[in-house]
Amino acid sequence: MHTLPKIIVPPLKCQGIKTKLVPLILANARIPNNGVWIEPFMGSAVVGLNVRPKKALYADLNPHLINFYAALKASAITPEIARAYLEKEGCLLAERGEEYYYSLRQRFNREGNPLDFLFLSRACFNGMIRFNGKGGFNVPFCRKPQRFSKSYITKIVNQIAKFYTLLQLFDWSFICQDFEQTMNSATENDFIYCDPPYSGRHVDYFNTWTNADEERLFKCLSATQAKFILSTWHSNKYRSNDFLTSLWSRFQVITQEHFYHVGAKEDNRNPMLEALVMNFIPGCGKIEKPKIVQPSLFDMAAQPLC
Repeated sequence: MHTLPKIIVPPLKCQGIKTKLVPLILANARIPNNGVWIEPFMGSAVVGLNVRPKKALYADLNPHLINFYAALKASAITPEIARAYLEKEGCLLAERGEEYYYSLRQRFNREGNPLDFLFLSRACFNGMIRFNGKGGFNVPFCRKPQRFSKSYITKIVNQIAKFYTLLQLFDWSFICQDFEQTMNSATENDFIYCDPPYSGRHVDYFNTWTNADEERLFKCLSATQAKFILSTWHSNKYRSNDFLTSLWSRFQVITQEHFYHVGAKEDNRNPMLEALVMNFIPGCGKIEKPKIVQPSLFDMAAQPLC
């Protein structure tokens, strides 16, 4: 069994972040030497951050994710700038509490400052990123006015510093556009990693996903010359992902179980069987023929990485 690498955690966190699945993805991904690593659904960028490709194209429909990382690339945000900002805003939050959080949220929804976005993602309830029908950030306050302690700020700044350093070393681009536009540029020398919103699960203004979107993604990946990995859900104790049998069955599928933490109660710590779909023979993990999974499978231990 391989020794698990230490995972670099990004400064922004999103629902469905793939931190715990990174080792499995890394074990199977084909990192391009002469091509481009392409992520049509960048999200937090945790996968690309740990792959560390020489050249990458990161895309997402959420402009605030793109703006934050583009600001890092342009040095409009640096670790030093972020520290000064978080110390200032953290003090104001400690003094004024919940009222200040909502005033800053209004400021962000009006102006779209990437640093305000970072602050909200760390001060809001459960670290969620969610937007309403008008595109406004609408997650409530976490009710911890003293949240931005010196140690917490240092933790965030260190995460920014790691990402910032890699941006100086590699040729990474960030763009806000639809996944089909992003994948149209892929060649046989490139590698595509897709982490779309899960059909039938969490969606918001920037994170909407329909059956038609899943079918459009299937057509794009079926036609691409590049190798790809698609992250999706296989099943939970209530139901299974029908798309694995109706659409994705022609490809290789491997699975791994892990837990999601959504909400404030321990009861919301539910197991999910995650799936990686790929158009090549995987190098690591158990190959599984898509099927309807019975609830008893969730008594099994997580599948080994290798």
